[in-house]
Amino acid sequence: MSRPLEPGTSDEFRAERHLDVLVPTRHRPAELAVTLSGLAAQEGVPDFGVVVSDQSDDAPAYAHPAVAAMVRVLRHQGRPVLLTRRLPRRGMAEHRAALLAASTARYVLCLDDDVWLAPGALRRLVTAIAELGCGFVGNAVHGLSYRHDIRPETHRHYEEWDGPPVPERIRPGTAQWERALLHPAANLLHVTERLRLPPGSWRAYKVSWIGGCVLYDREKLVDTGGFDFWRRVPERHQGEDVAAQLAVLERYGGAGVLPSGAFHLESPTTVTEREVEAWEVLLEQA
Repeated sequence: MSRPLEPGTSDEFRAERHLDVLVPTRHRPAELAVTLSGLAAQEGVPDFGVVVSDQSDDAPAYAHPAVAAMVRVLRHQGRPVLLTRRLPRRGMAEHRAALLAASTARYVLCLDDDVWLAPGALRRLVTAIAELGCGFVGNAVHGLSYRHDIRPETHRHYEEWDGPPVPERIRPGTAQWERALLHPAANLLHVTERLRLPPGSWRAYKVSWIGGCVLYDREKLVDTGGFDFWRRVPERHQGEDVAAQLAVLERYGGAGVLPSGAFHLESPTTVTEREVEAWEVLLEQA
């Protein structure tokens, strides 16, 4: 029987740090344990902390022994971990806004609770955003159950940046919007294999948005409004990440990073109340 886990306090967590990882979660102890294990395996990254915000109806996921063990591993490595609850639920945008408010780090990684990061993935993302100087970079998630489902018609949407990313105003119905077709299933993995990059190298490519694993320059995200638009959208929404990224893209630019070290656990979603797309509501209000 493990001993009780200390959640930590916001005052203790808020310190000058290079990077914080922000993880919203609900009803996913098994997936959260895997996600945290991926973070614990990262090396060669400047100091980073982790915030886990739980919205489970009953006991929080971090009460599970497997999750608690991974929290202790991260803390043993010198990675501060803050465990919080955000109730009542007011939608994903509000949840992400609360997570963002907990950090004062230079960069913030918005990481879903069903994504395992391969060793080296975090270092590559931090390197990329520092070199590119844009508003965000991200790793689209691979679904390995689609490993042998090759869809060559989607590969044409891969286009590398020739130099630093520039701001782009991306809207539905444009060729730029169709870039999102590159990310489902294992499409990006197949593009990566085709490129045969030398070990240790990476490429920045053009995106419309990225789900699951996005590293932001925190000041640039806050400057474009962050997730504070949660008050302007119905609680039962999805697409809050798309809305935030469209705003950052328009002012600061962004990029996908290949190879991606993000692997989707392919569990059923716990965000089941998805009546509207947050980005659609905001574009209508603009």
